[in-house]
Amino acid sequence: MAKKVIIYQVFTRLHGNRVTTRKENGTIEDNGSGKLNDIDDSELHRIKEMGVSHVWYTGVIRHATQTDYSSFGIQPNHPSVVKGKAGSPYAIVDYYDIDPDLAVDVDRRMEEFHALVERTHLAGLKVMIDFVPNHVARQYHSVCKPSGVHDLGQDDDITKGFDPQNNFYYCPGCSFSPSFTLEADGMGKYDEMPAKATGNDHFDQSPGINDWYETVKLNYGVDYYAGRIGHFDPLPNTWHKMLDILLYWASKGVDGFRCDMAEMVPVEFWAWVLPNVKAAYPSTIFIGEVYNPLEYRKYIAAGFDYLYDKVGMYDTMRSVTCGYAPATAITNAWQSVDDINQKMLFFLENHDEQRIGSDFFAGDGKRGVPALVASVLMRCNPFMLYAGQEYGERGMDKEGFSGRDGRTTIFDYWSIDTICRASSDKLTADEKQLHEIYKKVLYIASTEKCVSDGAFFDLMYVNPRSERFDSDRLFAFLRKLDNDLLLVVVNFSDDVKEAGVAIPEHAFSFLGMPEKRALATDLLSGDRQYMSLSKDGVLQMFIGSWGARVWKMNVAKRK
Repeated sequence: MAKKVIIYQVFTRLHGNRVTTRKENGTIEDNGSGKLNDIDDSELHRIKEMGVSHVWYTGVIRHATQTDYSSFGIQPNHPSVVKGKAGSPYAIVDYYDIDPDLAVDVDRRMEEFHALVERTHLAGLKVMIDFVPNHVARQYHSVCKPSGVHDLGQDDDITKGFDPQNNFYYCPGCSFSPSFTLEADGMGKYDEMPAKATGNDHFDQSPGINDWYETVKLNYGVDYYAGRIGHFDPLPNTWHKMLDILLYWASKGVDGFRCDMAEMVPVEFWAWVLPNVKAAYPSTIFIGEVYNPLEYRKYIAAGFDYLYDKVGMYDTMRSVTCGYAPATAITNAWQSVDDINQKMLFFLENHDEQRIGSDFFAGDGKRGVPALVASVLMRCNPFMLYAGQEYGERGMDKEGFSGRDGRTTIFDYWSIDTICRASSDKLTADEKQLHEIYKKVLYIASTEKCVSDGAFFDLMYVNPRSERFDSDRLFAFLRKLDNDLLLVVVNFSDDVKEAGVAIPEHAFSFLGMPEKRALATDLLSGDRQYMSLSKDGVLQMFIGSWGARVWKMNVAKRK
């Protein structure tokens, strides 16, 4: 039996922080910071109990910050090119270092990371971190690089806008001069001469306020100035540097990498680097953040294990949950990637997206339950959840650089309300109930062989909108392996639904399923009832408001 991959994303700086001051735009002294040591054996046990297989520790590599660590030999960053007091974890300043905010003893921060990796593995979980290959902080400078490693840009010819062996792109003769005012009290003007191209493919010296102005674009041998012409022979210097970085972290026990904005890096690089890493560490997994469905199959062919299914399944589940699309749209979403379905990573929240419980999404975490059940149980592919999602975290704070936008900040020192209250057993009854639902659904996914290995059969084509079945708000499917059958029906509405679910003759032949009367147990509620499985028959049931039924039956043929 294959293990269903279930990833739990932890924003490390926030996760263990129990300081509830939450001062807007506060410093680390005001608001505190979570530490690697906070993620202890009891917390890892809680995560493991939910059925999780991998923990993605977000933001562990050292990134630009406004906090001064110069007393530890770390060069301060100019605040005008740092977003927020804490800074973005996607503006890396040293690929070989651990973020000092996360350390109890800054001088021993790498040892504290090693201990976290060991604790995570002893808990039966695998470790993932970010690999940010497309861009780095404007003031990138490694103080922890291994002996013999040259820093990014150290050997660049800065007189050229593009050279295949340069690590950065330049604007020769031009200083960095963004189109908006960068202010930093008492720090003077930030100086960069010549200006480097900005991380979101902005190739002049004047990025705008909505650009990734705090980052610079890495050069993988693609000449954007000449129309995206690739120069890959000889291999660009950046390729070798990135391979070294991946091997460095893999050697420290990291089991997988979530590759940030993978589609902004040429697929030729991935086709070279991924097999090289896997030759040394065969079990390493790579997840690509790719948003263009037309490019999916190229990146899978290059060696990615999984890709974000954002513009397909995530956007569809969100639209159905919010009432903007009928439940039948889910069928279209999975069909569009059916040939690569096991490679698609489903999720409903992450650090980039708005919380389900926010006013900008569903307004209540419970309204994410039908999307959760369908996303987790529908196929064999992985599922990812974001810490706090299981409690219905709303993300409605106005933290500082991050405004009240329904997201949990990645730029500010903060603590997460529901996670803080969960640690002291102060969740509301509704939050506890939602947590129990998450545990049940993820446990089903991690233990039921139907989910990890079974066949899938979508029932929507034979259940059109009618008095018997509301296909706008209900979604139904079957999973089967050997003698186990799951019938899953979810309800995206405020109303309790009475449904008659038709099971077509084709389902019986496709799944190798006999006609019989079977005792069905709802794995969520514990309800039991007999169901008569017959070709083109109809199964009756009630599904609660924003609820689900996961009926399990033994369908062994009569002897």
